[in-house]
Amino acid sequence: MPEPITLIGMGSGVAAVGMHLARRYFEVAKEIVDVVLASIMLVVLSPLLLACAVIIKLSGRGPVIFTQVRAGKDGRPFKMYKLRSMRVDAEAATGAVWAAEQDPRIMPACRWMRRSHVDELPQLINMIKGDMSLVGPRPERVEILDELAKVYPDIYKRLKVRPGITGLAQIQLGYDTTVEAYRRKLEADLEYIDTRRWSNELRILAATAAKVVDTSAH
Repeated sequence: MPEPITLIGMGSGVAAVGMHLARRYFEVAKEIVDVVLASIMLVVLSPLLLACAVIIKLSGRGPVIFTQVRAGKDGRPFKMYKLRSMRVDAEAATGAVWAAEQDPRIMPACRWMRRSHVDELPQLINMIKGDMSLVGPRPERVEILDELAKVYPDIYKRLKVRPGITGLAQIQLGYDTTVEAYRRKLEADLEYIDTRRWSNELRILAATAAKVVDTSAH
């Protein structure tokens, strides 16, 4: 009969393998769910996207959709898609800067898109491509990520998972306006990564839906 210490060692090994398989199953299942949901949402929301495209074109010159390079899983850069709610020359003189709730660079007719986060809908394409997930830490711009890393070295831990359209930090906090204010967002992102499970995913999605409805009403 195996000694107690041997049984404990075997039990720990089995538990470790079980946890690894559970995490791996979660990742694979999450990727499949992301692709299916994104495909369905693109079809259902196509009339809204078309209406937004018309508003943007009528608001001035420039493309309907613009891209920004963001840091994805494991730091891999990718092009993230957004509806263009800002002027085409928004960062011509400043370069990459922090976004703000009442950002003067936003075109007046497109403020509701920004407030309700409708401008993020083209990222459903990023989900289908595998760049992003529906839930996860928001992807940072590479320039800003490097700036933040000087103060928060742990920020690179956010790159362990695919970035998301929505996340725990987004439902709890507003826009980041300074490096100092970023700390709470980083804490929320790392909490999400450490506690990822289906119940948390659903809770974040429910809170996101409630927030979109609330902000769209104002």
